[in-house]
Amino acid sequence: MPFDDHDPPDPRARRSRPHAAPASARRRFGRALVAAGAAGALAALGALAGCGREGARTAGFRSMDITGAEFGRDFALADPDGRTRTLADFRGRALLIFFGFTQCPDVCPTTLTRASEVMQRLGTDADRVQVIFITVDPERDTPELLREYTKAFDARFLGLRGDLAATEATAREFKVFYRKVPTGSSYTMDHTALSFAYDPAGRLRLAVAHEADAEQVAADLRRLLAEAS
Repeated sequence: MPFDDHDPPDPRARRSRPHAAPASARRRFGRALVAAGAAGALAALGALAGCGREGARTAGFRSMDITGAEFGRDFALADPDGRTRTLADFRGRALLIFFGFTQCPDVCPTTLTRASEVMQRLGTDADRVQVIFITVDPERDTPELLREYTKAFDARFLGLRGDLAATEATAREFKVFYRKVPTGSSYTMDHTALSFAYDPAGRLRLAVAHEADAEQVAADLRRLLAEAS
């Protein structure tokens, strides 16, 4: 059940269940990122990136290596202070990007809790990593709400948003699926549950499954940071 607009959830209170999508949605690639589960989503991304099938975990990475992907090339979205941010703003740091919404009852808080654990495991290397949460629900996720939501996990996390057109364009660029699902007088959102990791040079390198644990993600980020040293 979604949370009421007037009763925002404790973002760390609930664990994850996979997002579901109707069978008809599985006929299109973007929707397959949700409907087919992690294995299907990663295989689809691997094919787009020229990485082959599920065996594209290479170079010692725990997550799928999608180096050379021709998507996720940039974004132009506002931070909670109204400043437009792009990939260029984060050069020199590894990025971990996730798309979600603040009223998400399970997948989003679980993913951001994992990201917080990753930062703790990285120790001083965390200073070279930026976690970015991009909302797919800009109608409800105001700048102030995004700021408070991300701070609940880690003060260093950054929430970004755009208007409806910018949100759609950014999701399309990242091959991310999202859609409104009516729930009585309100709605929830189905959306892709993958995270994306960039190296400090600003190149998209990894697709991180929702099921990956904090140590796996931390190991991959350490490797990306080591490559840049």
